[in-house]
Amino acid sequence: MTQAKEHVKNEKVGNVVSNKMAKTIVVEVTRRVAHPQYKRIITKRKKFYAHDEQGQANVGDVVRIVECRPMSKLKRWSLGEVIRKAVQVTTDLSSIGIETGPEKRVSKKKKGKG
Repeated sequence: MTQAKEHVKNEKVGNVVSNKMAKTIVVEVTRRVAHPQYKRIITKRKKFYAHDEQGQANVGDVVRIVECRPMSKLKRWSLGEVIRKAVQVTTDLSSIGIETGPEKRVSKKKKGKG
């Protein structure tokens, strides 16, 4: 009766709060737990650094991260999948049909001594 026990990797679901590093995202995982003494529900947050090889996760996305071998000092997780993409807000007004012209430069007058 020797059966190979399959190793199940730890998974977490959270929001991407930063993707400014190359091939790395920062994922914030929130959980609600009862306070040990007062029994009131509180929210605990923890940030995890995860490896994102293709750079497919953006800020605001809900992602699943999977435990992996240590890749750097802080990075012990890799991106499993993007569960929900965030709505990306654009500042390009021409995409919604608003024309923008050259902006005028406004100079402020300096107060003279006198």
